[in-house]
Amino acid sequence: MASRSCTNLLDLASGGLLDFPCTPSPRTLPRVMTVPGIISDLDSNNDADSDAASSVCRDRKIIVANMLPLHAKRDPENAKWSFSLDEDALLLQLKDGFSSETEVIYVGSLKAEIDISEQDEVAQKLLEDFNCVPTFLPHDVHKKFYLGFCKQQLWPLFHYMLPICPDHGDRFDRSLWQAYVSANKIFADKVMEVINPEDDFVWVHDYHLMILPTFLRKRFYRVKLGFFLHSPFPSSEIYRTLPVRDEILRGLLNCDLIGFHTFDYARHFLSCCSRMLGLDYESKRGHIGLEYFGRTVYIKILPVGVHMGRLESVLNLSSTAAKIKEIQEQFSGKKLILGVDDMDIFKGISLKLLAIEQLLQQNPELRGKIVLVQIVNPARGLGKDVQEAKSETYLTAKRINEVYGSSNYKPVILIDRPVPRWEKTAYYAVAECCIVNAVRDGMNLVPYKYIVCRQGTPCMDKALGIKADASRTSMLVVSEFIGCSPSLSGAIRVNPWDIDAVADALNSAITMRDSEKQLRHEKHYRYVSSHDVAYWARSFVQDLERACRDHYNKRCWGIGLGLGFRVVSLSPNFKRLAIDHIVSAYKRTNRRAIFLDYDGTVVSQASIMKSPSPEVISILNSLCNDPKNSVYIVSGRGRSSLSEWFAPCETLGIAAEHGYFLRSSGTSEWETSLVAADLDWKEIVEPVMRLYTEATDGSSIEIKESALVWHHQDADPDFGSCQAKELLDHLESVLANEPAVVKRGQHIVEVKPQGVSKGLVAEKVLLRMVEEGTAPDFVMCIGDDRSDEDMFESILSTVCSPSLPVPPEIFACTVGRKPSKAKYYLDDATDVVKLLQGLATASVPKPRHLAQIQVSFESAL
Repeated sequence: MASRSCTNLLDLASGGLLDFPCTPSPRTLPRVMTVPGIISDLDSNNDADSDAASSVCRDRKIIVANMLPLHAKRDPENAKWSFSLDEDALLLQLKDGFSSETEVIYVGSLKAEIDISEQDEVAQKLLEDFNCVPTFLPHDVHKKFYLGFCKQQLWPLFHYMLPICPDHGDRFDRSLWQAYVSANKIFADKVMEVINPEDDFVWVHDYHLMILPTFLRKRFYRVKLGFFLHSPFPSSEIYRTLPVRDEILRGLLNCDLIGFHTFDYARHFLSCCSRMLGLDYESKRGHIGLEYFGRTVYIKILPVGVHMGRLESVLNLSSTAAKIKEIQEQFSGKKLILGVDDMDIFKGISLKLLAIEQLLQQNPELRGKIVLVQIVNPARGLGKDVQEAKSETYLTAKRINEVYGSSNYKPVILIDRPVPRWEKTAYYAVAECCIVNAVRDGMNLVPYKYIVCRQGTPCMDKALGIKADASRTSMLVVSEFIGCSPSLSGAIRVNPWDIDAVADALNSAITMRDSEKQLRHEKHYRYVSSHDVAYWARSFVQDLERACRDHYNKRCWGIGLGLGFRVVSLSPNFKRLAIDHIVSAYKRTNRRAIFLDYDGTVVSQASIMKSPSPEVISILNSLCNDPKNSVYIVSGRGRSSLSEWFAPCETLGIAAEHGYFLRSSGTSEWETSLVAADLDWKEIVEPVMRLYTEATDGSSIEIKESALVWHHQDADPDFGSCQAKELLDHLESVLANEPAVVKRGQHIVEVKPQGVSKGLVAEKVLLRMVEEGTAPDFVMCIGDDRSDEDMFESILSTVCSPSLPVPPEIFACTVGRKPSKAKYYLDDATDVVKLLQGLATASVPKPRHLAQIQVSFESAL
């Protein structure tokens, strides 16, 4: 069934949204295969059909963002466009993190609308002069994409604002989503025009382009692709309200590395992947990784930094020094508090003003001695909410100035106009305190800039007559809801909604001793100067290179339609177990050992009925009735339920509770493992498990004869996983001197005796067959859980031992495409049953009446 969220992008094209002229490639850049790939019959030729033109390979990074780091201006005299680099753009500054030999290509839109007749000429000029590839979006698509979906739906949602009623936020509009898809497709097409997929690294920036990775991954399976989100990522309770939530998550998961400013943002993303897509993540040697169809998607947590050189160069301008003197004279005898914010509802400007009002009301002695200079940057979006925020800001400022001001004193000064860089820098350098009071924000760099400007430069010190060894101070009041807050441990953190607390924080900041201000400033400056934008870019690219290191060591193929597309990436030796292949080997062998896990293998994990179906019983009976076969169910379940369920299979071997109990047939006695006779530890474990069960809604305890299992499949995914980890640590601590082991499996924590495992079961059965003179020449083992990996490993090591006269054919098979010690995989329990049915059919002799008919027919001939 087709998804209404346009998972099939052909629906968009038929709707006319993609019916616009494509910009021809201004210059074909050479593409060359430099890394040997493992190309199999399952590999698409997507990676191989790029241009084969040979060229000298050079390290290249393709930076993709909504806007190019360029200024565009049309000359009024000759109507020609002129372009210049935007030195303040983060995308341009991050080049400092790359080596001098790295070529950087930018893909993005211009801040000006170019007529279609001029687009070819402009594109050629930008590529030749600036290494920029412009994406010319049709006006209607750009408006719906940027001002519509990005600013009216994603931006508010990512800042925790839900459109509960029409007056507060826009409801989801599918036409805006379609424009978002169309725009991302255009950006991806531009990247495809210039990429060398085997060599180049692509780095996509921010929430405007979150599904672009799907288009690139669909075209180039092994593309080296990173993404960094510059805004917050909301908690799963907020994000899950987005109707196209899965498409966006899968778009991000088509990257190799996803970057976030803070652990909170990363944690929210991981929680969404767990709750909505059922994905688990692990931390390996300090790196967080998500397993996604055989690929590991890595998560990076590192806040962006500022460009030290750019800030210091502005500090050294004569215009900056002149403005600093002017500000010092203007506010002589007063303490200057500075705020620099965009005009939007999330920056908390009005809350900041209310805190100033509270400060002046509670501390009359500060009236006439403090001034808040609030620089208001132009709003990046349009809408009723921006106008309301602006109106509230002006009304509040007017009220404060009327109540607490005078003819020669205004406690609040609003600067609501474009402020040049040098003028902002001057205010940073003079302000004794800077306040960033956003109610929700990404990586706000205002505090970092303030710290660098307060440090000053020798050139500025000379111009202002400041001694080089003069102490430097700065004070920051920052909201705990902004991205840079965790990295500024010396700042006073506040809840912006708590007006009293913010007022108290401002009071503390301006009355604090200079010696303490100096210590806080020095601590901040050390961090900001060492974690600049170059450090951020260099660190991200290094992790991206590491994440892509094994791209050509695996087999890749694509599955899924439209925005549900993803790449399956598995070991070259790991392949699907074909029924024809194993049946052929089955028929030509004379002594077979078959080991089958139960839950998740012959019965689906999602099945409500846990007992085997009549079909499974029939198949197992067919296999067991073949005298050449020794068939075992090897399960973690108790022997009572397994005995009851498989009573009709009289010759079936059963290993219960991971092999603690073992019998070779329904008529034989149960053997108990001798290595684990002491089970007194159960008295220690059960009370601990009950404690966690009472504290975790949806969890339960399964009591076995030899083991105890804590299940959390029906608990909240995040809380259950957290509790399982805590329980694991708790039990390992209390059982340190007991003959028991604690294992964590799929939604379980199990405690079982030492020396008991499925691997030992397989080893024991195989060696017993050898001793009886019936050494197997065919071994098949199928399982889906971590405990089954012990079986795979044990079988491989046992059959390689000298005790077996001839190495048998081995078919170790895991259920699900995932990293495994097995060589083969099947997708699910249904595939397992089909496979077993194929083997059972090969075991059953022809019915007697058919054999007689065949003999009669041959006699007649």
